[in-house]
Amino acid sequence: MHYPALFTDFYELTMMAGYFDHSMHRESAVFDLYFRTAPFEGNLAVFAGLEPALRFLENLSFSREELDYLAGLNTFKPEFIEYLAEFRFRGRVTSFLEGSVVFPGEPLVSVEGNLLEAQLVETALLNLINFQTLVATKAARLTYAARDATVIEFGLRRAQGPDGGLSVARAACIGGVRSTSNVWGAREFGIPPSGTQAHSWVMSFPDELSAFRAYARTFPDKCVLLVDTYDTLESGISNALVVARELRAQGNELIGVRIDSGDLAYLSAEARRIFDAAGFPDVKIVASNELDEHLIQTVIEDGGKVDVYGVGTRLATCAGAGGGALGGVYKLVRSGGRPRIKVTNDPAKTTLPDRKRVVRVRDENGTFLMDVMCLEGEALKSGDRVYDPRNTVRNTTVPEGAVIETVRSVVMDKGRIICDLPDLAALNARCREQLGHLPRGSLRLVNPHRYKVSISEGMLTLRTRMIREIGYHAAG
Repeated sequence: MHYPALFTDFYELTMMAGYFDHSMHRESAVFDLYFRTAPFEGNLAVFAGLEPALRFLENLSFSREELDYLAGLNTFKPEFIEYLAEFRFRGRVTSFLEGSVVFPGEPLVSVEGNLLEAQLVETALLNLINFQTLVATKAARLTYAARDATVIEFGLRRAQGPDGGLSVARAACIGGVRSTSNVWGAREFGIPPSGTQAHSWVMSFPDELSAFRAYARTFPDKCVLLVDTYDTLESGISNALVVARELRAQGNELIGVRIDSGDLAYLSAEARRIFDAAGFPDVKIVASNELDEHLIQTVIEDGGKVDVYGVGTRLATCAGAGGGALGGVYKLVRSGGRPRIKVTNDPAKTTLPDRKRVVRVRDENGTFLMDVMCLEGEALKSGDRVYDPRNTVRNTTVPEGAVIETVRSVVMDKGRIICDLPDLAALNARCREQLGHLPRGSLRLVNPHRYKVSISEGMLTLRTRMIREIGYHAAG
């Protein structure tokens, strides 16, 4: 999807105009994009939104109509408008690969370019990455809770507008969702579309059995029946069983039934018992109705027999404790050839200066042990001491024999994409592989294991020195 250059906040443009007016626009700058707190009271996130972000950067330019609009605001000097007419993003982007498991505090994306271009793209990158990362994380939690069952997404009608619905379809697939009700999203991203009928279909016929038979005649090979319009067990399942027998007699099979209300654990277990006893063990039980990961977990713990969970509102809106928004930020860490740091009254908002390398430490079995943020040219080896960035009294050493790997790479250089852009199936495979290497308890829905994200000795030394220097300047 093409996004216009005006896909930005106004203050990005006013700062750009200021940089231009003070001849600062050619100064080099590096910004880090990261989040401070993991969503949904968890400990991690699934990184998503990189491909649309890179495509935005690669195609970024101001149209004549956009320039005329900005000129008509009587805010910007003509020289600045003329500069924008030739503007292209020519910077470098270093990033985690999409589908990676990421943690609070570490830079998901670093943007390096001149101060003006790196500033302009802040809003768009945060918009594209914050929401899709949030959705992918929610989807990963849902598929974790569902265990061996399949999760499908049908939240389009509750999503935040058309583009929100499209982003949900894409990002949910990265997190593990298998199909979507969003036909636009299915076509755009190559995701299997899913969906059968609403209660209005059943109510449009003289009785439930007539509605089921009519649907089976139209879709004999893909028949899933909604069984809770009137009474799930007394009416819906009984009538679905009649249709199942009729389909079999003509050489077809009933694919499944969907339950959209009531006690999903009890009703799904009873439906499974009835179909099994009648000789239809392959009929799938689909459950829906305001599901989230906690309710899915409860259904399973209470003996439910659900094969497919349809999740709409709470996936599309990322509802739940710690949801709603990821809260990613975009902070200047270097400009004019010098590292930069932000220090406020809230220690949690103190930034980490300068260009960075993010490394992941694994044990001999491949299990992730910790992530460490180092200075760009700093080596990290077994036995080195690393520190909690929020409380450096808490520190540890890199274990002997650990495998240390750099987990970010340059994905764009001189404004051109230079990395592979895998399809959604490959991104989900990366997500599943990395989730499988997390320490035990990391995916618990309540009180998960806290994964260590540390800073190196070099980063600690630089940050400490810069904070001290700022204190001297402030006192002066």
